[in-house]
Amino acid sequence: MELFFSPLACSMAARIAFAEASAEVKLIEVDPRTKRVLATGETYLAIHPLGLVPALRTDDGAVLTENASILQFIADEFPAARLAPSESDRIGRAKLRQWLSFVGTELHKGLMIPLLGRDTPPEVKAWVLSKYASRVAYLDESLAGREFLLDRFSVADAYLFTVLNWTQATPEIDLAVYPNVKAYLERMRQRPGVADSLALEVPLFRAEIARRKAA
Repeated sequence: MELFFSPLACSMAARIAFAEASAEVKLIEVDPRTKRVLATGETYLAIHPLGLVPALRTDDGAVLTENASILQFIADEFPAARLAPSESDRIGRAKLRQWLSFVGTELHKGLMIPLLGRDTPPEVKAWVLSKYASRVAYLDESLAGREFLLDRFSVADAYLFTVLNWTQATPEIDLAVYPNVKAYLERMRQRPGVADSLALEVPLFRAEIARRKAA
């Protein structure tokens, strides 16, 4: 399989899932500014017309996009890793989809994308923060007394960590206000699959920033 990614983007969730499953995958870096495969210069738009990461090309040539879809596919492809509840656990599977949807819509797109936007006006950021603070508070309450979103580490945690990691670049979000979220983020950074993914992607992200400044 081939995973198209950009460093520290939401595609890191899939990288973490593969690491947690101890599964091999070919990693192909995409420059988010030029929308080209970094190693070859080929256009990434031929893989995903929207130019967004991640995209996963399976062994039979199918291309999957969207984190929720890709993460569930990885979990099902490597069931021994137990990154998702078993198919017989209908409630567990529904809760997994619930958290994937929550992270994707309420936190990733609703909250973080506007706050991370370089051209987002300050008044818009203030409005977004006031509107979506209740989502972070809800997450904080949900994590009280829990190590993971579900009963064990799942692909939903891989996605949630990836999005929460962006709070390093959003000073508007004070995690001290959300102690359970802060503790969760610190715990996740200690997991080998997460730590290894960060160790690989942080230098690539720094290189990406250097390219952007030099352009």
